[in-house]
Amino acid sequence: MAVTGPVLSSERLDLWRPVKSDLTGIVKLLADGETRRHLGAMHASEADCATRLLRNAGSWALHGYGTFIVRRRGEAGIIGNCGIFHSWRGFGKGMDDTPEAGWIIRHDCWGQGLAGEAMRAVIDWFDTVHGSQRVACMIEQGNTASERLAARLGFIRYDQHAAPEGGTLVLYQRPG
Repeated sequence: MAVTGPVLSSERLDLWRPVKSDLTGIVKLLADGETRRHLGAMHASEADCATRLLRNAGSWALHGYGTFIVRRRGEAGIIGNCGIFHSWRGFGKGMDDTPEAGWIIRHDCWGQGLAGEAMRAVIDWFDTVHGSQRVACMIEQGNTASERLAARLGFIRYDQHAAPEGGTLVLYQRPG
C-alpha cells in the first residue's frame, strides 16, 4: 500500500495511517522514559514496538480504524500516536471487544494542546465514518493531563481497574 499523504489534518498536525516503515520512528517516540511514564508496563524495545504496530495494523484491517501516526504539518518526524483502535483488554468492565481511544505525544511536545487537537480530528473522523458509538479509554490514575483531556473530549469516568503491574487504571467512556 503506497502512502500518498495524511488521512487527517488539523491546524498544526498531519495524521497518517501507520505503515511498516514507521517502526523506527515509533521506537524513537517510545524510547523516552518520560513519554512512557503513564503507559504502565509498556517497554520500548524494537520487538515491543513492532508488536504494537502489528496490533494496530490488525485493528485497521479488521475494523477499519486504529491509531494514527502524528506529525507536525509538513514534517517527517513522528511526535505521537493517537487514535481509536479496537481493544480487547481481557479484564471485562467494558474494555473488551470495543473501540478504545488512546493518545501518546512525545514528552517535549507536552503542554501545547497537540493531543487534544489530534484526538478531536480523530473523533470527528470516527463519528463520521463509523457512526457515533461508545468509545472507552483508560488512564493511569494520577495522569491529570490525560484526565483533563478525556473530560474535554466528552469522556466520563465509569469504573477503575487494578493494573497487574501495580497502580490503578481509571476507566472512561464516551457514550455514543
